[in-house]
Amino acid sequence: MSKTELVNVRFSDDGKAVIIIDQTLLPNETKYLTLETAQEMFEAIYSLRVRGAPAIGIFASFALCVLAKQIKTGDYETFLIEIEKYSTYLSSSRPTAVNLETQLKRMTDTVKSLSNKTVPAIIETMTNEAVDIYNEDVKMCLAISEHGLALIKDGFGIMTQCNAGPLATSKYGTGLGPIILGHERGMKLHAYINETRPLLQGARLTSYELCGLGIDCTLICDNMASIVMSEGKINAVFTGCDRIAANGDVANKVGTSGLAILAKYYNIPFYVFGPSTTIDKNCPTGAGIEIELRKPDEIKEMFYVKQMAPDKVKCYNPAFDVTPNELITAIITENGKFMGNL
Repeated sequence: MSKTELVNVRFSDDGKAVIIIDQTLLPNETKYLTLETAQEMFEAIYSLRVRGAPAIGIFASFALCVLAKQIKTGDYETFLIEIEKYSTYLSSSRPTAVNLETQLKRMTDTVKSLSNKTVPAIIETMTNEAVDIYNEDVKMCLAISEHGLALIKDGFGIMTQCNAGPLATSKYGTGLGPIILGHERGMKLHAYINETRPLLQGARLTSYELCGLGIDCTLICDNMASIVMSEGKINAVFTGCDRIAANGDVANKVGTSGLAILAKYYNIPFYVFGPSTTIDKNCPTGAGIEIELRKPDEIKEMFYVKQMAPDKVKCYNPAFDVTPNELITAIITENGKFMGNL
């Protein structure tokens, strides 16, 4: 199976569990986890075993179907209350990516629209809805990739941040989608992958995907971005996104805003890719986006054999930052290329 066909979220054969690839173990080990309880599902999202805004939304919709089957009642009102509790619980695992909240709301709204149905019939409809969410994401990613392909030429060097490929979505990805699709169509492209500290999604995941596909790529440390740009090796910067405000401000993995500033200085186009489900019309500007603060010790402990900083040193660990719309050349969704307010 090629990496573009990698299914990182799926139902178990009996539909009583969600199966995911544990992304915290990549690239050294490809391990599948079978998740059955709400606590396991919450932990999988929080601990980044499943990650990427679209993939989290898909996973949450699948998870809610599995949990629905565990509710021991035939009474609609009781069933709805329990569904809403599970939805609220899963939604609290990570606050920044809007897809998690959006897809959980879509699933609970589905339940609310079926008050005249039996609980088994509601669960069946929920399952169909979750599969629709997955299939819609596949179509959106392909459309995004097609639009992005129009922005690049053969021989381009493209800088990436974090991971916005199949592991973060359903298929192809968002920010990596045009690179993968272009490679499939015979284009010669070179990706410069920022390692993306402290969780190293670029080093661990983007490198894993692109190397597996035979795409020419070079891994760099985050603080090397400026010199690589100055050397004329970068024709564009491609990133994914976790939430897009109504004015076009974008929240993405921490370090993205710094790349946008550098790209502006070096006159390099800076493109953001994401499905329309990532747009939060209820959030006027990036100032209203809640930034997830992760455990501080991740900075000095994660992926090190031994702790690499003194016990007493304080650490600040925001998972995301916000890139102002004036630094973004364009935002590409499945509906095309947008500049300015969305």
